[in-house]
Amino acid sequence: MTYRGPVEQAIRPRTMHARRRPRPTPVWWRDVAGVLCWASVLVVVALWVSGRGLQTLVTGPADLLTSLGRLSGLVAADLLLVQVFLMARVPMIERSYGQDELARRHRLVGFWSFNLLLVHIVLILAGYTLRDHNNLLRETWTVVTTYGGMLLAAAASVALTVVVLTSIKVARRALRYESWHLLHLYAYVGVGLSIPHEIWTGADFTTSRVARLYWWSAYGVALGAIVLYRLALPLWRTLRHGLTVREVIHEAPGVVTVLLGGRGLHRMPVRAGQYLVFRFLDGPGWSRGNPYSLSASPAPDRLRVTAKAAGDGSSRLARLRPGTRVAVEGPYGRLTAERRVTDRVAMFACGIGITPLRALLEELDYQPGEAVLVYRAHSVADLVFRDELEQLASRRGITLYYLLGPRLRARMSWLPEGAPFSSDEDAVRRLVPGISQYDVYVCGPDRWMDAMCGAVLAAGVPAGQLHQERFSW
Repeated sequence: MTYRGPVEQAIRPRTMHARRRPRPTPVWWRDVAGVLCWASVLVVVALWVSGRGLQTLVTGPADLLTSLGRLSGLVAADLLLVQVFLMARVPMIERSYGQDELARRHRLVGFWSFNLLLVHIVLILAGYTLRDHNNLLRETWTVVTTYGGMLLAAAASVALTVVVLTSIKVARRALRYESWHLLHLYAYVGVGLSIPHEIWTGADFTTSRVARLYWWSAYGVALGAIVLYRLALPLWRTLRHGLTVREVIHEAPGVVTVLLGGRGLHRMPVRAGQYLVFRFLDGPGWSRGNPYSLSASPAPDRLRVTAKAAGDGSSRLARLRPGTRVAVEGPYGRLTAERRVTDRVAMFACGIGITPLRALLEELDYQPGEAVLVYRAHSVADLVFRDELEQLASRRGITLYYLLGPRLRARMSWLPEGAPFSSDEDAVRRLVPGISQYDVYVCGPDRWMDAMCGAVLAAGVPAGQLHQERFSW
């Protein structure tokens, strides 16, 4: 373990570096978003009931299977739209949940939607087979080739199957981020291809004016959110701010910092701790966006991002040339000052996880002696921003610790081998005495964060004072 501190107290008074704490996101935003999602499912069920869904359950086995298949298909389609809407970057939803939690909910809703889609296919085909006194294979062929929009629906099912299979954890680990992201766009293809089948053969569309109004409204809202927040707003911000690469700096082995310049960046609603999706317009690969956290507090004419080479997108950062134009989407993320509860702050970083925390240390409002940074790295050579951190610590009175060494292999731990602590919880208590009185920010690899957050909570930090955001896909 390498230890530095307590460092020299800052001389500047509080008023010289104080910043107004951002207005917190209204709690009711999250509640409204959740209620609307559940309400959409209830509306779909109510429309099914109003369309004689319950009555057909008792008219015979064929109608029973067909009616249940219709219900499962309707709910699957509604959940598919909810899934799309969750990742449409709607500010009200993104700020309420954060992209890491939205990604988890998006994945969960997606699996439910896909499972219900499979149930829909099986029940509908089984019901039609009983009704027509046919065998299953022949009935399937008849449905696909003669019913309106069914060929497109079959293609939609294939596209959604690809998305689901590549969303399984094992598949995600085997794929590069860029490949996974490209395949994931097939979800939009699946949604689009499924619409003709619902319009031409769906009982709700063909028999109920109210149902048609609901479904067209739902598709319109989802499409509008995608167009507005995933296409129009990023394009407007890209043109408005005119970001270009100013300088590329090699910080540590495999770690690159990119300085970006632009105009009117004080008008971009970005804060320390957040990230943006960048597309560097320098040739092949420009269409693939990669998320990078700010590694310094944003300035009116400058942004700075730092990343470790982990895929094609981050590896090409080292080859960027000054003057390269940049398309930007965002900002996103909730690892910001608005989540603070107390006056004191403790930060735990591992590896490249130091990036958003370094920016937060620069921007947050705290007195000398009220901030602690614990930085975990494999070796001295792997410490990113070491000089900057030590200058910042000296200037603002931050207690700074370096925990160096290889990963502890005997158990899952946030500590390195040879650390002089009896347990993960003991290390937290000794490094940050009275940690229950601190806001705690944590950032690093997923498994390390699991161990770190467990130790922080065990040390007595209330859950509302533990702030984390996962950047894994």
